[in-house]
Amino acid sequence: MKRMGIGLQMYTVRDETAKDFRSTLRKVAELGYEGVEFAGYGDVPAEEMKSLLQELNLKAIGSHVRYHLLQDNLENEIAYLKTIGAEYIVCPNIPQDDRRDWERHFSFFEQVARKAQKHGLQFAYHNHAFEFEEKVGEQFVFDALYDALPPVLAQVEMDLGWVQYVGQDPLAYTAKYSGRLPLLHLKDFRYAEDGGIDTLELGRGIIHLPEVLQAASDADVEWLIVEQDRCQNPPLESVEISMQWLCENYLSRL
Repeated sequence: MKRMGIGLQMYTVRDETAKDFRSTLRKVAELGYEGVEFAGYGDVPAEEMKSLLQELNLKAIGSHVRYHLLQDNLENEIAYLKTIGAEYIVCPNIPQDDRRDWERHFSFFEQVARKAQKHGLQFAYHNHAFEFEEKVGEQFVFDALYDALPPVLAQVEMDLGWVQYVGQDPLAYTAKYSGRLPLLHLKDFRYAEDGGIDTLELGRGIIHLPEVLQAASDADVEWLIVEQDRCQNPPLESVEISMQWLCENYLSRL
């Protein structure tokens, strides 16, 4: 199995960053995370964020940039990411009220990707459940998107928790996008009583994570990005538990 980077999607600790972004970032580094994927910057200026990341020896993997910001603030978003040394600009979702006319979205993503590419950034899209519940012709939206955009423009950030939640095979989808899947959201979950999803610390849910790790390695994933949408425990405690699981079940076995 190859060595993949271990990152954290900072949305997981949003309650903590809302109180003190800088100290939360320090704690994430202390826990052993090697990189971070942002979902907002807590009003920390780009140059200061760059210095803080360098001090903490944290890699800026990229950032989740909401659809409306890609529309209205793309140049500033690109500038921030370039300053902090990130590689990926990721659309995390399509607004629920606008999940139609998919070809329009695909065309928009192509425009974003081309502009990002001119500045040395790579565009990627992060899935939830609806991309496997709605179709474009005979294809799931997820697959139609990546058929519409060539690999040179759009890379895959796959959230395997949502893939499994909707009844698809996460191992098969990892293999399907091998070589085009640099970012893998690593999450664990159980089905909630209301039919929804309860995200859990790694190793505490139903996903067969050792098999996922092997599949990720085989698919040339660059970063394993821990994400927990809602934490049952205090968020920093949750991400520490997940990091401990990775140390015991991944890093120690390389």
